[in-house]
Amino acid sequence: MSYRGFQMRLPALILFAAVAFAQKAPEPAAAAALTEQEELSKALGEAGNSGADITRALEYHLRKYPETAQRPAIEKALAQWAIEGNDRARTILYGERVLKAEPDNELQLIDRVIRSLLDQAELEQAKPLKDTSETAKKALVYARRYESQIEAMRTRAAEGHMSPGQWTEQVDRNLTRSLVLKARAFGLSGQTDDAIKTATTAWTTMPASEAAHELARWLEKAGRREEAIEYYAAAFSIEDSAATEAGRDADRRRAGELYTAIHGSEKGLGDVFLAAYDRTRTLNRERVARLKAGDPNFDAVEIADFTLPRSDGAKPLALASLKGKTVVLDFWATWCGPCRAQHPLIENVKKNFKDGDVVFLAVDADDDHSLVAPFLKENHWDTDVYFDGGMGRTLKISSIPTTIVLDREGRVSSRMTGFIPELFEDMLKQRIEETRTN
Repeated sequence: MSYRGFQMRLPALILFAAVAFAQKAPEPAAAAALTEQEELSKALGEAGNSGADITRALEYHLRKYPETAQRPAIEKALAQWAIEGNDRARTILYGERVLKAEPDNELQLIDRVIRSLLDQAELEQAKPLKDTSETAKKALVYARRYESQIEAMRTRAAEGHMSPGQWTEQVDRNLTRSLVLKARAFGLSGQTDDAIKTATTAWTTMPASEAAHELARWLEKAGRREEAIEYYAAAFSIEDSAATEAGRDADRRRAGELYTAIHGSEKGLGDVFLAAYDRTRTLNRERVARLKAGDPNFDAVEIADFTLPRSDGAKPLALASLKGKTVVLDFWATWCGPCRAQHPLIENVKKNFKDGDVVFLAVDADDDHSLVAPFLKENHWDTDVYFDGGMGRTLKISSIPTTIVLDREGRVSSRMTGFIPELFEDMLKQRIEETRTN
């Protein structure tokens, strides 16, 4: 089960685990499990929404029932509460247990465990006679595992309604994050050259503020101060989700301190920052151009910007070419039973609009596109099918079937999530007609 799955309400999680255990156990054991569950449910009820009190209740339960069948679920919940509460020690404790039991657990968890270990190593480094290497080396092991998991994502088809370019962007962003952590682990382990090499790879993978900062840090450690200034300036000039104002201010300040130490004042430092700004903008423009060359939908924002690939490999459809027409988008998937039930209803509605002013597009939402052709053949569908090319993400398609009607300007006029079989045809016809009269 993915780590995200444990963001559900905690009492429901524990209850689910207890019921599952009771159903599989012999009758005496089931009765004991029920007693245990009642105890836990009472403790969680008393804890309310307090993360500290919930954590206390769960840890007490584990001490009282060390052999409980619910231990894996409880430890996952404890790891989640620790992350939400920025509890470094418990993030490490329970996060490592979950990662040991489930090596392929979600990336969010391994990221936070690594960061917690590295923060711990930084604190240890500040203490006289304290050896930080073991903690940092442990983080390095996880960082390598993190990197391998992300690299494996490259072989998968785009997920989450992303276009191929958007998927590449997401993988590169995650890879950069893992490499930054790996570089930090190398550096705190005393391997400065490896830290510089890894941080450089992170920067070339994606010019991100975190990568620039990490590279600057270890260049400075290696005595390469002029280069460090350039990357502190780059870290300051890049605004992304990982760049806090405090962090950018610190990078600006450190660049100034190093520059003054070398040149006697900050005179000329502005030119360094301007050059860093121009350089990073150029790198990012080149990156966008490369991704867009292989994926016309990479930076699509408006619906009319999208080009939908056809499942049969024929010429893709530019939605901009349909301006002036009403467009019905039917988001479906091969595994979706209601989608199959809805298909003939849409075909019936089509018969009422044959003048060419209304266009019906079947948009497949399968991650695995190879499933579509056999499905169409097996079910005798002669409908032209398109892949969403990332449009589903822009339209925030969260469940299927979803039917969206675009007006003649390409704007969303209607959204129908799911369907009521006995009303669907009349509802869809009415919503189409509204776009033709307004």
